Amino acid sequence: MEEELVSIKIPKDLFDKIEGRIDGVEFKSVSEYVIFVLEEVVSDDEEEGEEEDVYSEEDEEKIRERLKGLGYL
Repeated sequence: MEEELVSIKIPKDLFDKIEGRIDGVEFKSVSEYVIFVLEEVVSDDEEEGEEEDVYSEEDEEKIRERLKGLGYL
């Protein structure tokens, strides 16, 4: 089943830049390229949010002290 799509508006000059950028590459349209870029940005933001919770404050303090002891901080 195909995903439902909605329309967004971007400035014509940006559209033209993207169109020039995708010429001769794997993207078949500006829309396909924009969807790819937005998915990457959203994915990166989600991953960054997950990474923030990797260490507790106590763990971070221990790491800082260890790095300080080694002369890195």
